[in-house]
Amino acid sequence: MSEVARICSDLIRFDTTNPGPGERPAAEYVAGLLSDAGVEPVVFEPAPHRTSVVARIPGDSPEALLVHGHLDVVPAEPADWRIHPFSGEVAGGCVWGRGAVDMKGTLAMTLALVLGWARRGVRPGRDLVLAFLADEEATGEYGARHAVTRHRELFDGCTEAISESGGYSVQAPGARIYPVAVGERGTAWMRLTARGVAGHGSRPPVDNAVAELCHALSRLAAHRWPVRLTPAVEALLSSLEEILGERVDRDRLEAEADRLGPAGALFRAQIRNSANPTMLEAGYKVNVVPGSAVAHVDGRFLPGLREEFLETVDRLLGPKVTREFVNLEDAPSAPMDSPFYDGLCAALRAEDPDARPVPYVMSGGTDAKSFAGIGIAGYGFAPLMLTPGLDYHGMFHGVDERVPVEGLEFGVRVLDRLLASPPAGAASP
Repeated sequence: MSEVARICSDLIRFDTTNPGPGERPAAEYVAGLLSDAGVEPVVFEPAPHRTSVVARIPGDSPEALLVHGHLDVVPAEPADWRIHPFSGEVAGGCVWGRGAVDMKGTLAMTLALVLGWARRGVRPGRDLVLAFLADEEATGEYGARHAVTRHRELFDGCTEAISESGGYSVQAPGARIYPVAVGERGTAWMRLTARGVAGHGSRPPVDNAVAELCHALSRLAAHRWPVRLTPAVEALLSSLEEILGERVDRDRLEAEADRLGPAGALFRAQIRNSANPTMLEAGYKVNVVPGSAVAHVDGRFLPGLREEFLETVDRLLGPKVTREFVNLEDAPSAPMDSPFYDGLCAALRAEDPDARPVPYVMSGGTDAKSFAGIGIAGYGFAPLMLTPGLDYHGMFHGVDERVPVEGLEFGVRVLDRLLASPPAGAASP
């Protein structure tokens, strides 16, 4: 078994379900590997067992690059899986388990790279700050948010960052596309509350909080959010047109996403805002009208569209439903026309001559939001060559999550090209 596959398997066997037992055992394992590579880890724990690890590797330039990822994973029900989600078993050329792609596989690539550098005496081209963080699958309160507020000095000099989710291969007719994320949608997790008059369920309703909340949620769920093409998504569409040699009709983008299959999935959720009701809480007895009802909504908005999104939500909810934020984070973006972005694309092409990198906006959110708040431009770049037919997006939070061993090995090579200092006289990739 290759080193990167072994580390990935080891990490998966630590149950770091969030909410759950915490990240401490996995963090201790990571700190141990870093120490083995001669890198001094800084370990901090803002709450019991909610543990993060940060380390700096000096490079040829004090301008620093942040490489960050999260140790926690979402829950998994073993009965639903073909192979136990915390086994880390290697079968059929893949490492199986919760976190294989989200994102212990990427952490394993980083650790395997650092261990390999230590054996070969390689140093990075610039200072590298490595962050293995807790709590990304919630709000980051015990992870990235804590790190940037209480340990800000650890990230001094960092101007860019790489993390999930980008740099993976998408097979299209006649092309292998690699989306490189230059932004992500903002997050607005909201708690909605309707208040009314409590009473007996047999009487005519006076002001039924449950009904009022249901009407508001129905309006929200039925709303057709308008298409808004941000510069990055427009750049993606133009790149796909060039690669595929055909026009993508801007007037029917959802139909075009269906037609283009895996390539269409790169823009399907990135052309408009969204608001999905996800939780409901109301009442305690069938014949009692409760005085209040509560719902939770997962809202996402495109870069630059936060105010438009919130104004629309308030109009749809109406005056009888109030909202408060469980989590509100802006949509970060990073420049596409930069030498660093060009370097990401070049590293992919160097390991895969058929690679066609394209700019991309993530539909979900990552810890990049917290680091954007301290001026670090974040790119989604966790390089991975995938087996055609393996549904990468479906692996996130899905059943039977797994990652190809050869894909992990490819990722280590790409990161090596991107991050290692080139030999004297050699050109950067």
